[in-house]
Amino acid sequence: MSMRGPRPSKMVAAASGGFLAGAVSVALAVWGLPNMERPLASPFTVPKPPIPSSTTAQVSEASPVAELRERHLEIPVRGVVRGKLVDSFNDVRDGTRKHEAIDILAPRNTPILAVEDGTIARLFLSKAGGTTIYQFDPAIRYAYYYAHLERYADGLREGNHVQRGQVLGYVGTSGNAPANTPHLHFAIFRLTEKKEWWHGTPIDPYEVLK
Repeated sequence: MSMRGPRPSKMVAAASGGFLAGAVSVALAVWGLPNMERPLASPFTVPKPPIPSSTTAQVSEASPVAELRERHLEIPVRGVVRGKLVDSFNDVRDGTRKHEAIDILAPRNTPILAVEDGTIARLFLSKAGGTTIYQFDPAIRYAYYYAHLERYADGLREGNHVQRGQVLGYVGTSGNAPANTPHLHFAIFRLTEKKEWWHGTPIDPYEVLK
């Protein structure tokens, strides 16, 4: 299936400051993101992925969630406590569309972190997601999608190799996020053999990060 733009729902109670609860939940319950238009091809050339070990291949074929859990991915918003994450992957938006992501609430300009080492596959601006990042994992089997950024980190470019915990950008409300509800929309999807940065099978980030 095609990877769609972010579809926020229940927010993750994150960061500091006793952040918006009831009003935010109501606002986001009726607010979602439409399917992303098919994007133009990226000028970034995808490098040839390494051949995974037989053990890794067996685990990932059986359960992508299990494989990713073994990596102990970084929480993508600085200061957020893992135990505060809320699963909204299966929430329905606009009556029919699944969220297929989680939302992590945080003050505007809170640093957004790379969840693991990898490559910046695409920096993309969309009507729904606003300022977004697609990052490939080291083996180019998975893509991590960060959306609604206030801005990118200085110097971030497509094709950059990034390290786990590196600042990629800052929490904001770009795209169709409510102006008074800064947050990160974070999604994970498993790439197809074509390694298209916008196309893959969604995986529940909550099940991976919890």
